[in-house]
Amino acid sequence: MTQATLTVKGLKTHFFTKAGIIKAVDDVSFSVEPGQVLGLVGESGSGKSITGYSVIGLVDQPGRIVEGSIWYRNEDLVSASEERLRQLRGSKIAMIFQDPMMTLNPVLRIDTQMIEAVLAHERISRREARSRALDALAMVGIPAPAQRLRNYPHQLSGGMRQRVAIAIAFLNKPDLIIADEPTTALDVTIQAQILHEAQKLCSRTGTAMIWITHDLAVVAGLADRIAVMYAGRIVDQGALDDVLDRPLHPYTVGLLGSVPSSNKRGQRLRQIPGMTPSMLNLPEGCPFRTRCPRASARCLEAPEISQPLPGREVRCYHPHLGEEAVA
Repeated sequence: MTQATLTVKGLKTHFFTKAGIIKAVDDVSFSVEPGQVLGLVGESGSGKSITGYSVIGLVDQPGRIVEGSIWYRNEDLVSASEERLRQLRGSKIAMIFQDPMMTLNPVLRIDTQMIEAVLAHERISRREARSRALDALAMVGIPAPAQRLRNYPHQLSGGMRQRVAIAIAFLNKPDLIIADEPTTALDVTIQAQILHEAQKLCSRTGTAMIWITHDLAVVAGLADRIAVMYAGRIVDQGALDDVLDRPLHPYTVGLLGSVPSSNKRGQRLRQIPGMTPSMLNLPEGCPFRTRCPRASARCLEAPEISQPLPGREVRCYHPHLGEEAVA
């Protein structure tokens, strides 16, 4: 068995606000092996981004990890010092943020930022570091990379800045990349190119990747495994084809049903009724209960993770297994 690059067990990240406790991440478990891409899918507010921030130690107050473990190889990141986390960030574990200005310094040229990102972790010459920066910019489809290196962030378009941020994450060929919806602002041609390069990087170097997104079409062409989040919990998890071909949780069924390409021509789009509940006021028991067509009185009690099929995990009393699943 190959040792997983990252193993998350029972992770709980809560925010302690004046209005109450927000359980942004509540008992989340998954693992990512070398060369594997995990698609973490969910709508806004489901906790997927906070899961990524928890892994890399960037949860701000009033939030904090209250329970669980995050293992990078044989090292528990929950108990790691801030100094150790700084050593790992950018070299062994990199994150691509949705907003590129969370990565880029507005008052430094692109070449300064990229070269320093390399020299902070490796003892090589500035010429070598610059050459690596040029290669990284070319990889993400930036035209005239030598010229762009001399630019400041404000001289680039939003899509160009995002590609620079993605290139910086790839610079040191980390063991793990956490990508938080990094291609949302890019056109489909560049998006496809970056997804292709990400796949090549993972297969060639053994880099593990967590790709956080709300777009099922993106993970369908990229991920090996998929984990669907709802209200701070993973509700459906398994190999990509298994989850897409046979969704078990009613929420996953609703997500796939709302994709236009999965509906016959002329049919109305299927949609999940109701609204996502407030994380400060979740329904009793299963948080999806009030929107679920299969809910029963049993759902007033929060379901635990079960494995109704080999290699599949679901958090539901009535998964889509057949008529016997309906109580």
